[in-house]
Amino acid sequence: MIGISKLYCGTVEPSDALRYGRDSSRLPSHLLQFSKDKRPVVVWNVTRRCNLKCVHCYAHAKNIPFDNELTTEQGKQLIDDLADFGSPVMLFSGGEPMMRPDLPELAAYAVEKGMRAVISTNGTLITPEKARTLKKIGLSYVGISLDGMQEINDRFRGMAGAFRQALEGIKNCQQAGIKVGLRFTINKFNVSEIPKIFRLLEDMDIPRVCFYHLVYAGRGSGLVKEDLDHAATRAAVDLIIDETRRLYEIGKPKEVLTVDNHADGPYVYLRLLKENPQRARQVMELLKYNEGNNSGRGIGCVSWDGEVYADQFWRHYSFGNVKERPFSEIWMDTSEPLMGKLKEKKKHVTGRCASCRWLDICGGNFRVRAEAVTGDVWAPDPACYLTDEEIALNSNSL
Repeated sequence: MIGISKLYCGTVEPSDALRYGRDSSRLPSHLLQFSKDKRPVVVWNVTRRCNLKCVHCYAHAKNIPFDNELTTEQGKQLIDDLADFGSPVMLFSGGEPMMRPDLPELAAYAVEKGMRAVISTNGTLITPEKARTLKKIGLSYVGISLDGMQEINDRFRGMAGAFRQALEGIKNCQQAGIKVGLRFTINKFNVSEIPKIFRLLEDMDIPRVCFYHLVYAGRGSGLVKEDLDHAATRAAVDLIIDETRRLYEIGKPKEVLTVDNHADGPYVYLRLLKENPQRARQVMELLKYNEGNNSGRGIGCVSWDGEVYADQFWRHYSFGNVKERPFSEIWMDTSEPLMGKLKEKKKHVTGRCASCRWLDICGGNFRVRAEAVTGDVWAPDPACYLTDEEIALNSNSL
């Protein structure tokens, strides 16, 4: 996760994170990515059921009941363990988490245990009443997925009217006083929608947006050919930076992040090196705090059936099940070969990643994407768009 607005617009300084000792238990949510202990933010897919049919769904969600989901009591045991372990955030996802009847009870329990509770949703089921309930229990944030304006979004979501209903969900959250933001997955078919997303942020006074690079997993595993090529990815990141700066300069700043391609960090730094070298030095310090990809360390996933994964996309390799062992025990068991290597992944990446001068701030980028394309977990991430010249070791600009 790369904070474009934090880095490029200078809304965060290295001293902001140092003030809290870079301790995840003390850091405010907008600084969590700079923690030094990297206690995992955990994505819990509370259900596989969903009312939509998104073409890039990593969970292969369907609108049918599933009988293998963790019970309410098992969910609370998971939350107890995560709270004791020091995980700062519980992200309730799916499927569509709003389809799970006990979601408010589970989210409220996480808040009671001192965790930040957030949900990732398509927004179509957030009625005014449900929004008020989520506010009452202390939910920190609602991330609503939109992949463009009405025509594009509804095509991706597999349901006519999904865009309109999502906008209603956003409005209902705003009226209830809940912080709400957008989630957008970039690909060939919707990259031209990015400026429209920024206009939507402006028009609806939405404070936050996350732009996700495409990950080849779940129903998205067959979408490699729909990903942007390297030149188009660079252009998209430049566009996101430019739009972020535009809103900042007209006095309507938004929190803008990119997710799932840690080449974005060095790319922002290299651009600032030309435009504002003094700020570039501060950005480099923040990127070192961030450490790049943290699958298997700073982010993890628990599936609806209790299986533990390195992240929400890496669903074909389980480290264990919380029904049998606590998450904390599974997560710290480095005798498991892959888990042990993920804790120190920079030692194991190969090819251009191994000799890249950005390895300490990128972390080798997304391993599941490398595996999807090459069959090798430790091969270079094919979505890295930095040139050989930009990753060369002989530069003195670090």
